[in-house]
Amino acid sequence: MRKIKYKKSRKLQPNNLEYTGIHKDYKSEIQLFVFDDLMLSEYDDFKVSDFDKYIDLQKNNWLNLHGLSNIEYIKSIGNYFKIDTFILADILNTTRRTKVEELSDVLFFNIKSLLPTGSSDNISVEQISFLIKDGILISFQEKRSDFFTHIRERLRTHSGIVRSKRTDYLLYILLDAIMENFYITIENEEDKVEELINLSKQSTNPIILEKIEKHRDNFNFLKRSIVPLRDSLYNIKSIKDDNVFNAIEKENFSFFARLHQKSLELLEQIESDMGSLESASNFFFSAQTHKMNEIMKTLTIVSAIFIPLTFIVGVYGMNFENLPELKYQYGYHTVMGAMFLIVIGMIIYFKKRQWF
Repeated sequence: MRKIKYKKSRKLQPNNLEYTGIHKDYKSEIQLFVFDDLMLSEYDDFKVSDFDKYIDLQKNNWLNLHGLSNIEYIKSIGNYFKIDTFILADILNTTRRTKVEELSDVLFFNIKSLLPTGSSDNISVEQISFLIKDGILISFQEKRSDFFTHIRERLRTHSGIVRSKRTDYLLYILLDAIMENFYITIENEEDKVEELINLSKQSTNPIILEKIEKHRDNFNFLKRSIVPLRDSLYNIKSIKDDNVFNAIEKENFSFFARLHQKSLELLEQIESDMGSLESASNFFFSAQTHKMNEIMKTLTIVSAIFIPLTFIVGVYGMNFENLPELKYQYGYHTVMGAMFLIVIGMIIYFKKRQWF
């Protein structure tokens, strides 16, 4: 089970930032899209000092940053956009739960992106954070990935309505792309769970139970990641105060309501899958119990057959001089024949009673 670990960095002063993730080897790189319905400009590998040169406040601007290990670089971006230090701390602290909040003129949204890790049963986790300020959307990714490749292509080819909308709509489709990873992860888990269910019907190997518990942990982790996302989206969906979430246009609140509906669907699917895992676990224990009962039944029948034979052997093993059959010429053959008939008779009796 994944747990939030205590970190000494929590005792640091607010101005002392530290990246708590595992992707420390990724170089910080930035990409900028400046666009409107008529044109698109794209810039790569430039410095913060070039922002004034490239950013156009009359258009939509999307700054996408890969790599969070360069703290000074993150600070310089925060200083340029006048972002509070504790927001930067939330961006760098990957143990934070998903949340959305508005602070004066800044809308902050962070989310966990989950994907299966190849043939392993583990789940890859990456925190992605978003800021909207003055019509500029800034996204912070722990590493370079292809989550938003199709969105970049939509911008370049002017597909759909993204170029004609503001940055809040861009935020919506970016969140939607991340939520698609939840579907991919759940589908991958479901495939493995189905294999486990079929395997549990064929074998009682204890490794099956270990895998069931591993996938149960994965579903619990998925649930823990989606529940705060659902709550954050509900806050946006249900807002009725004109002074809250000003960065989102009223006509676009319905799009975030769709994301909220998706989060509910994901949670319902997880509950259903956890029920399937519970059934697989119960079937596994039932199969083990049935196997143990069969073994005990066999041992009991064997013991029952040998009880009268042991009695006969015990009688003739007593050291008395005057046992009647000891001098009888065919005594041995008679006793062995009687023992054989007893065994056959008991087997026939057990078979008629359908005890085996």
